[in-house]
Amino acid sequence: MDDIDKKLIALLRRNSRDPIANLAAALGVSRATVRTRLDKLVSAGVITGFTLRLREDDLAQPVRGITLIKIAGHRTARIIAQLHKITAIQGIHSTNGKWDLIAELASENLAGFDAALSAMREIDGISESETNLLLATHHHGAAARSADTLR
Repeated sequence: MDDIDKKLIALLRRNSRDPIANLAAALGVSRATVRTRLDKLVSAGVITGFTLRLREDDLAQPVRGITLIKIAGHRTARIIAQLHKITAIQGIHSTNGKWDLIAELASENLAGFDAALSAMREIDGISESETNLLLATHHHGAAARSADTLR
């Protein structure tokens, strides 16, 4: 994978529905080059799919957050298995630095979110955690569009 492939992936992470013509312009290459590279990335298994998140998904579980988790000892696999049992947890990620894991949470309401946090506190081996509620999501290009409407 070269720099163009990496930049293409970064653009697709921001908006996987961006037209090939826009991707080509942003990368400074032809549309045929983008199409060929996309096909190769999919064939090689680097890109395993394109996802769609509907507005209704955010509305169904409007209380969202992340929990940073520190693990005592070598209990990571067991703790991950227990975290997967908590339905409000949408994803679990390994990380580096002070924290060992990051859990993404989503719930219909604060009571459900609190119940998920309580279930996490019951897991033996989690020595420390810090939870942050996600207040707003700022999509790529939204700031530029907002600035344009203010002018």
